Amino acid sequence: MNQRRGVQNVDFQDRYERGYAAPRPDGMRGMEPQGPMVPPQQGGGVPYDSGRPRPRRGRRIRRLLISVLVLLLLVVGGTYFWIDSNLRKEVDLGKVVDRPGGGEGTNYLIVGSDSREGMSKQQEKDLHTGAAEGKRTDSMMILHVGAGDSTLISLPRDSNVNIPTFRGSESGRMQPAMGANKLNAAYAFDGPQLLTRTVEYNTGLRIDHYAEIGFAGFANVVDAMGGVDMNLDKGFQDKWSGADFQAGEQTLDGKQALAYVRTRHAFTGSDLDRTKNQQKFLSTLSNQAASPSTALNPFKLYPLMGAGLDTLVVDKDMNPYQLGRMFLAMKDVNSGQGKSMNMPISGSVGGNLAWDMPKVKQLVNELRSDDPVTVTSDR
Repeated sequence: MNQRRGVQNVDFQDRYERGYAAPRPDGMRGMEPQGPMVPPQQGGGVPYDSGRPRPRRGRRIRRLLISVLVLLLLVVGGTYFWIDSNLRKEVDLGKVVDRPGGGEGTNYLIVGSDSREGMSKQQEKDLHTGAAEGKRTDSMMILHVGAGDSTLISLPRDSNVNIPTFRGSESGRMQPAMGANKLNAAYAFDGPQLLTRTVEYNTGLRIDHYAEIGFAGFANVVDAMGGVDMNLDKGFQDKWSGADFQAGEQTLDGKQALAYVRTRHAFTGSDLDRTKNQQKFLSTLSNQAASPSTALNPFKLYPLMGAGLDTLVVDKDMNPYQLGRMFLAMKDVNSGQGKSMNMPISGSVGGNLAWDMPKVKQLVNELRSDDPVTVTSDR
């Protein structure tokens, strides 16, 4: 065995294989284990120390997923509070007196009014709305949402109903009953609260939430979507609403959509035919608004929500969750997972439409129990 300056001559290859470092040139000890070593490669490559901890790919993926989840929660939470803070919660259903008991599911009273709020004279002319003062109901629907399929029921504005005693929305004082009248007269007399009181009194069904949109808001929502695709069974014209449609598939802009849902003089059935068109359009609108191409595209979704929130009036207990549930239920009705119908009619009284009360009672019982609706409307 040879010695040089007190250091044994050792087999360096053996040291590499055993995982020890070579002696240091200055004679100091450098024999501590360094982990398995790879001999230098030809060409002077540096040995790779395989004992070093490798980056943990799974940890990076988990951190990325957590970051994405946190960002998503912030966006969803921010959107929720933005919608909630911009909802016009102007209707206090707590002031409605003598209310019927609640049942299963949730009942929405959805109203389209002829409010011209925020419209210029030119817009009133372009949209064929006229310039009448005040507000009236142009359409009224009850939407029932429960554990099963949703049901959308149109209430013709010429329905013959009794307007009962009520608490004035402004005075807060009890007002006497107004007797037999058209349903839309209730809204004209004292607004959403009296309309809700009248619907509850004549049906026995408790209304949980109220949502109303005016002419301008309706047209703006349609335009924000880029139009609504409709397939019309037949063409029709109506100089009062400005309707001028051909049969077949077409995309309606805000002006055309408003004319479509307001048309009544072009139909022999007048108000009943119009309510069917309103149901068809609103369900189609909800279906397209909830489609992935809109709901997952912030450049379409946020302008759409902004356009609707500007003129959407709701009750004080409405929140974004309930509002979203309402639109998704209308989407289901359009896709065939629900039922749409007119309130059952049995004839007329003084030119107004008389409800078929035995059928109405059966319908209300089915809705209150959240049972499948078996009642049909003959018109």
